[in-house]
Amino acid sequence: MDKSRTELLIGSEGLEKIASKHITIVGCGGVGGYTAIMLARAGVENFTIIDFDVVSSSNVNRQIIAFEDTIGKRKVEVLQEMMQKINKNIKIEAVFDKLSKENISSLVKDTDLVVDAIDIVEDKKALIIYCKTHNINIVSAMGAGNRCDIPVFEVVDIYKTYNDGLAKVMRKALKAAGVKDLTVVTSFSKPQSISNPVGSISYYPAMCGCTISAWIVNQILESKI
Repeated sequence: MDKSRTELLIGSEGLEKIASKHITIVGCGGVGGYTAIMLARAGVENFTIIDFDVVSSSNVNRQIIAFEDTIGKRKVEVLQEMMQKINKNIKIEAVFDKLSKENISSLVKDTDLVVDAIDIVEDKKALIIYCKTHNINIVSAMGAGNRCDIPVFEVVDIYKTYNDGLAKVMRKALKAAGVKDLTVVTSFSKPQSISNPVGSISYYPAMCGCTISAWIVNQILESKI
């Protein structure tokens, strides 16, 4: 991978810092997929990617891994192939499994940071609590659906979020579990609708994933990860 343009910006030492980190991404759909691709292009070379799902036709409107010819394929395998086309030196452990309270310890290990891009509340809660209990760095994606305005995402503590239905549910669950803080990426934009399944558009999950990856890169460069 040619990193010359990135090196002009952050220098060779910055490139080395980024390349050396191991990032675990749980959930490889709309948000997680874009996060993984942006981190790969930024120069991260060590990943674990975890997802139990396959690409469906309803994913094509917003997921970077979703094309007509990837429908039915495992998300982790499609994402792994895309990432390795970006940089042949990338090392990826692609795990086709559903993360749960029972298997977290075997799936999340030896990592510098976990990206929580899970949609299922109970699994999301279990991952966050595990990481907090074991002093593992984690950043969590909150809601990126039911909006189609110009997206603005911010990195804040979960207890400062509002206008985010997923964050509201998670605040209550994490408070009850004794989790006092959590770095999240959220939009303060008020949802334009509430539907089940959640309505979505191409650019919203992408912008959330890009914001997460930008935060991670800057945390690495500032030696906070």
